[in-house]
Amino acid sequence: MWYVIQTSTGREEKIKQECEQRISKDVLSHCVLPLYEEKIKYKGQWHIQKKKLFPGYLFLISENLDELHEQLKRVEAMTKLLGAGDDIIALTQNEIDFLLRFAGDEELVKMSQGMIIGDKVVILSGPLKGMESTIQRIDRHKRKAWLNLEMFGRQQLVEVGVEIVKKVAC
Repeated sequence: MWYVIQTSTGREEKIKQECEQRISKDVLSHCVLPLYEEKIKYKGQWHIQKKKLFPGYLFLISENLDELHEQLKRVEAMTKLLGAGDDIIALTQNEIDFLLRFAGDEELVKMSQGMIIGDKVVILSGPLKGMESTIQRIDRHKRKAWLNLEMFGRQQLVEVGVEIVKKVAC
């Protein structure tokens, strides 16, 4: 099962390392911090940089929730396991499938490429292909797209990298 912990934004990598060190391997199968690529222009050139897909959140894969909850007490700066009230809720299979398809084994959402035809976005390649309906907004100049996704039991606006290679007026 996949569980989500809320952390202090900016400390996700440190807390991921702490989880991997302080929680036994038979309790914590894997700790996931999904990233995405974006292009940033500085000194006149474009550079690819990696940013956190869900700032302030880590995904923990474990089959033993009670023991995981107990061992998480050893991790400093871990805010809480996400859930509803006192119940800790695992990600749904749809959410897990989305993360695995979107970020892959590398846990990295690569840049997508697309074009704008009239007022419609068409993604030509990359993880956003086939997900055009979730795109809320695109900033061509910053090479970013914002997706409206249901994650953690609520709607989330998620930022990812996209390069619009062509714009065609209809």
